Amino acid sequence: MAASGWRKLFTRRISSSSSSSFDPPPLVHSRRVVVTGLGLVTPLGCGVETTWKTLIDGGCGVRGLTLEDLKMNGFDSETQSHSFDQLTSKVAAIVPTGTNSGEFNQDLWLNSKEHRSIARFIGYALCAADEALRDAKWMPTDPEHKERTGVSVGGGTGSISDILDAAQLICEKRLRRLSPFFIPRILINMAAGHISMKYGFQGPNHAAVTACATGAHSLGDATRMIQFGDSDVMVAGGTESSIDALSIAGFCRSRALSTKYNSSPQEASRPFDCGRDGFVIGEGSGILVLEELEHAKNRGAKIYAEVRGYGMSGDAYHITQPHTDGRGAILAMTSALRQSGLHPHQVDYVNAHATSTPLGDSIEANAIRNVFTEHATSGSLALSSTKGAVGHLLGAAGAVEAIFSILAIHHGVAPLTLNLSKPDPLFNDAFMPLTASKQMNIRAALSNSFGFGGTNASLLFTSPP
Repeated sequence: MAASGWRKLFTRRISSSSSSSFDPPPLVHSRRVVVTGLGLVTPLGCGVETTWKTLIDGGCGVRGLTLEDLKMNGFDSETQSHSFDQLTSKVAAIVPTGTNSGEFNQDLWLNSKEHRSIARFIGYALCAADEALRDAKWMPTDPEHKERTGVSVGGGTGSISDILDAAQLICEKRLRRLSPFFIPRILINMAAGHISMKYGFQGPNHAAVTACATGAHSLGDATRMIQFGDSDVMVAGGTESSIDALSIAGFCRSRALSTKYNSSPQEASRPFDCGRDGFVIGEGSGILVLEELEHAKNRGAKIYAEVRGYGMSGDAYHITQPHTDGRGAILAMTSALRQSGLHPHQVDYVNAHATSTPLGDSIEANAIRNVFTEHATSGSLALSSTKGAVGHLLGAAGAVEAIFSILAIHHGVAPLTLNLSKPDPLFNDAFMPLTASKQMNIRAALSNSFGFGGTNASLLFTSPP
């Protein structure tokens, strides 16, 4: 048949099929989503129990940088020393490694021959996911259960240290020595990919990349997937490993990092404090097992909390700075509250994004006061930023801080804000971030995450239904 004949036949079929419209799609009834497993790799230690105890007790995971931390082994010693000297910020929140309890075992997760395609950020996610799945007691072998289990794990930057090593090979005209695993090691979605492959999860395989809001968006997106019926269980969270020369140099050049406390590293990350001068770069991973409520109840799973609200917004203003009126943060928080069906006065605790930057912390604090009004200014709302203890974990921050918010509900303890010795003048006696961990009944907690590009996310968790 000639081309003109095919076009006429195709046109007739389209005309006949369009004469009667399709029936509406099936109604999708939103399903309730709960948290049944938690896993952490943070600068405070490896594991939920270790991290939480150290956090509540006022411990700090920030230390001074060393030459080894820059991951420049492919460069000569003179270049390494010169690069180190050029960095204006020499503090970081680094995951403790070793074979002792509470340490990240590199031999187990990174150094074996079968792990050549696994960069550090992927290894952190695998370690945290293993803890979360064991905690949830969800290791399905049935094919249908594997098909109904998905993964939503994002990151901020992937493996910049691998990119730096590859660039060095170009400079040395040794590009043929580039590892065949270079691309799989730097792709951000490979954290989710490795988790799904390790456990055989065939549900949604997703990786959000929204800078410092990545962890929160990954959790919120996973919640929507369960609510919409795409899966029954989601392994979700964020991961990051950006302690390397190029990443630190980049943030130094953007004047985002703390530089005043190089000689006293544990004082460098000080959210809401008058002495704050930038964030402390951190690394780690937070992974949660999210589950449809009835699915969790039917198998007798332990339930930590319910995901009640997920709010998103864009500042539409500046690549790194939030709008001075905090409109993006306000939109995200009010959206999460609206979804949850809760009134602002029913929220007991807010884990603020506050990174220890002069502008960002004050804008968020005013946004929180705007949303929670008298509930905040009367002192009834507990508020803190846990970044004083763990630094800013970038793409992992939202997931790690969501876990802190869930543990606050679970244990009835709101964690402190470390290094808050002289609060910003915008606070008063009643509206004040916690300077010590506080035992209290927490039935609802909100966790904020904001990222470069003006992307914002708020997650609202409540006690188990």
